[in-house]
Amino acid sequence: MTALLVGLLVGGAGVGVAWVLTGGTPDTDSSAGGDARGACDALAGLDESKLAPKAKASEQEREQALYRFAGAFDLATAAAAGDSSYEPLAKAITRAHNRHRQVFEVDTGARKELARARKICAGL
Repeated sequence: MTALLVGLLVGGAGVGVAWVLTGGTPDTDSSAGGDARGACDALAGLDESKLAPKAKASEQEREQALYRFAGAFDLATAAAAGDSSYEPLAKAITRAHNRHRQVFEVDTGARKELARARKICAGL
């Protein structure tokens, strides 16, 4: 039950961070493409070195990195739900996000998926 609550809080916070990162104004692009670009913006601002439990980062920096990662995950998932052409982006970020949640750091497998996601973002 606690894990579910934490997941909901992190996910909700991720959406909030993504909203802030993408402007959050009434004229913000609410299309699947806008969601994908928002995911890519969040991913571009992510310093995954701050996600390690023993990272040389302040608690605030670590928390911000976690929210950026969650925001990228949420927005990429929303983009794929709106347009299946964004599924490769969502899958790459999802695999990286799930791996991080398993091992509590960004290991080689997660880095590979983040690199794949960033390559997809470069093509948008």
